[in-house]
Amino acid sequence: MYNYETLKFESDNQTGIGILTISRPESLNALNAQVMAELESFFKGIDDIGLRCLILTGDGSKSFVAGADIKEMKSFGGAQAEELAHRGQSVFDLIESSSVPVIAAVNGFALGGGMELALACDFIIASDNAKFGLPEVSLGIMPGYGGTQRLSRHIGRAKARMLAMTGDMFSAQQMYEWGLVVRVTPPEELMEKCQKVAGSIATKAPLAVQMVKQAVNQGQDLPQSDGMDLEARMFAKVFETEDKNEGVSAFIEKRKAKFKGK
Repeated sequence: MYNYETLKFESDNQTGIGILTISRPESLNALNAQVMAELESFFKGIDDIGLRCLILTGDGSKSFVAGADIKEMKSFGGAQAEELAHRGQSVFDLIESSSVPVIAAVNGFALGGGMELALACDFIIASDNAKFGLPEVSLGIMPGYGGTQRLSRHIGRAKARMLAMTGDMFSAQQMYEWGLVVRVTPPEELMEKCQKVAGSIATKAPLAVQMVKQAVNQGQDLPQSDGMDLEARMFAKVFETEDKNEGVSAFIEKRKAKFKGK
């Protein structure tokens, strides 16, 4: 599963933290068909790795992912474009629905498909030199990998429309102020900060973390009363786990819990 040409993967068996790097530095890590196929393969098999948390980043110091590979779509007509959009959306849906929490470590340009990729992760930590944008309208096209939908849910419809309609780039600090980025760091501290957050997540009960992710993702578009019902059902599920018994016992006995994901 690790035999990829455009992805690099490393993991620490002790902490359960993995780092997945998109590696096409000569193209600023642009998303071509091969990258998308390899991302799909990786996330379809992620449950078999035993990760507690994954950090997703781009190779080099300039770019997280500088969009989709425009050359690949130059000759596309409408039918091919729709197929491409559904394909990209399905790959990013795998990331969003993954049982493993995914942190986007945005280390430079996150444009077009790159910003859409970051939006599919659970949250974004960015270096202060990172740039975000959906520049598709400058090419006569529009976002197609979920950008208009996920972005509006993160920062509101007005800001999402402005960002996607202008095609302008925005700083990591601006995205932090708008609530899209949870933390901004100097470039040299980015991975250290991501590792620290991932380490905190990795020590918690895996099934409880998964339920939190599902509750937020599935509940965001529900009426609040339905979301409350969803939360209550998931709350009940975690009470049926061995980790619940271990966590409560450890708290009472004033010791560190040893969660097994069961």
